[in-house]
Amino acid sequence: MIYIYNDYGGTHTTSMAAAYHLKKLPQSERKLSKEEILNIPYFNKLTHDDFGKLIFHGKDEDGNPVYTIGRKRNKLVVPALKELILILQQNHHFDEKVVFSNTSPTVPLIMTFGGMFSRGLKMNTIGVPLLVKGAIKCCDNVYRLVENTKHVGKTSFNENVILLENEMYK
Repeated sequence: MIYIYNDYGGTHTTSMAAAYHLKKLPQSERKLSKEEILNIPYFNKLTHDDFGKLIFHGKDEDGNPVYTIGRKRNKLVVPALKELILILQQNHHFDEKVVFSNTSPTVPLIMTFGGMFSRGLKMNTIGVPLLVKGAIKCCDNVYRLVENTKHVGKTSFNENVILLENEMYK
């Protein structure tokens, strides 16, 4: 099974989700500290050149690879990847189940502004504190989203490609 967390930028809530999934963060709904947030691999580190790239974060306790992708405003990236995977499964003996999980619904407005200032305008002195506040605000939702993603991946036996929009985390 392959897990791919996706959102607009691919560097904040997706990195948090990958870190939770890989048990690099405490496995609970408790609020994270500033230090824990800033030490998340790839958190606020990706650049414009990284959009559309699958970033490998590691393998989980079951040996499943965990990736993230920033898709910008293009909502067609994930459906296009799904179609590609279905072609590979049907015609080229690719037999991995793939779970796409959208972390966008967990992003609070303060994190959106933090990302705009930090990544977009290169104003880290304004953006990073906003990102940290946003991450603290949403970390419990990201944790629950990851737990649900793993559950769906392990219990969905009839689907080879699963797209989770996760609207319940808004």
